[in-house]
Amino acid sequence: MIRIVLSLLLLATFSCNQKANQSETLKKPHIIIIYTDDMGVGDLSCYNSGWVETPHIDQLAANGIKFNHYYSAAPVCSPSRVGITTGMFPTEWGINTFLHSRKGNTNCEQFDFLDPAAPSMAKVLKTAGYKTSHIGKWHMGGGRDVDDAPQITEYGFDEYTTTYEGPDPDKLITASNWIWSEQDSIERWERTGYFVDKTLDFLARNKEVPCFVNFWPDDMHDPWIPNEEFYNQRDTWPSKPNFIPVLEEYDRQIGRLMAGLDDLGIAENTMIIFTSDNGAAPTYEQIRTNSQRGAKNSLYEGGIRMPFIVSWPAMVQPGQTNNQTIIGAVDLLPSLAVITGAKVPEEYQPAGEDLSEALLGNLTVERKKDLLWDFGRNEHFNHPRQEHHRSPHLAIRHENWKLLVNGDSTHVELYDLEKDWNETTNLASQNTELAGQLSHKVIQWYWENRKVRDDIDRHGLHSGM
Repeated sequence: MIRIVLSLLLLATFSCNQKANQSETLKKPHIIIIYTDDMGVGDLSCYNSGWVETPHIDQLAANGIKFNHYYSAAPVCSPSRVGITTGMFPTEWGINTFLHSRKGNTNCEQFDFLDPAAPSMAKVLKTAGYKTSHIGKWHMGGGRDVDDAPQITEYGFDEYTTTYEGPDPDKLITASNWIWSEQDSIERWERTGYFVDKTLDFLARNKEVPCFVNFWPDDMHDPWIPNEEFYNQRDTWPSKPNFIPVLEEYDRQIGRLMAGLDDLGIAENTMIIFTSDNGAAPTYEQIRTNSQRGAKNSLYEGGIRMPFIVSWPAMVQPGQTNNQTIIGAVDLLPSLAVITGAKVPEEYQPAGEDLSEALLGNLTVERKKDLLWDFGRNEHFNHPRQEHHRSPHLAIRHENWKLLVNGDSTHVELYDLEKDWNETTNLASQNTELAGQLSHKVIQWYWENRKVRDDIDRHGLHSGM
């Protein structure tokens, strides 16, 4: 109740500065979630030691709050996106790794798409009067040989533009059934700019009502092609010399987005959340993870601990860094519901919790719930090439402790992240009681809450087959 009252008071304070004839809906912020594809925490100069520069994203951080303990819901794209969309752990919806072919999905014990009956951020925000748009990579169903995925509108979006990894992809960027093609009307290096234009157009057409935009670019996912000269230089596509100019262009486009909000006169009351779906790959000797152990497809910190920035000039004081709050993607839906006054379904039981105070600038908020992960349960999952970065398939973050273990209780690893952020010293044998408690909790959660295709089929529900 205290958090709700605080949020309402903050919104009321801002509302006093609005014109008297504005409707109640205009007092709510526009919300843009920038969900970068495969961006490591070390890819931003506001987090790293300066090996690359991202001045526009750095300015976004300077305008608001930079969080140092934010976690994605998974170390790969599709389940990560399910987690932020639903506010629930993705394994509870049967999405376990990136969605691909029907055969591949079956091998990984997952469905072909997110159940449209799942709760979604867009549906929740629409109860508070929001117009909604998804722009960019979807990857929660559709593409490859999955031709029966629900339309994105079924998840609460009024409009959408998406890539080949979604239903009804934009023809200008999908001349082939892959990430890019030389025949695309919008070139690979122009795609984020195209998404920026789409976002600003949507906001311009709807700026008299509160808007919610999923701005989910995919430029930072390899292959990296800075310009047409690199189309035929396949061996350079995953290289650092290619990566850096692609990142620089991405940063420039984020600057264009910010300038566009200013031009529309809505920058002050726009809440921007900037983060990444999962860890980097390749890491270039871990420089893209800030030397954290792990990478994409790993439950070590480099695979799930991501950059996280919140900017809302009307409400959030600039220049803050939150070193205290442990926040996860699953917390955003319940937190934004409180901030906007949106209604969640009565039966909804989020995995996350309301951390709206932290998003609004309280740097001392501590989470109450543990964060849990499941990734890599069988041989069909991708893993980092180096053995050192391959993790057990379950993990739990409890206060400053992180435990990793397999579902059969093997390979127990316990780390004190306050002292050992790079997960070098396994303390399980020195803390047997805590290791046992956390192992029991995450393993029990896994076996009791996971959804797999066979379980759904036995109940006669749609399996995506």
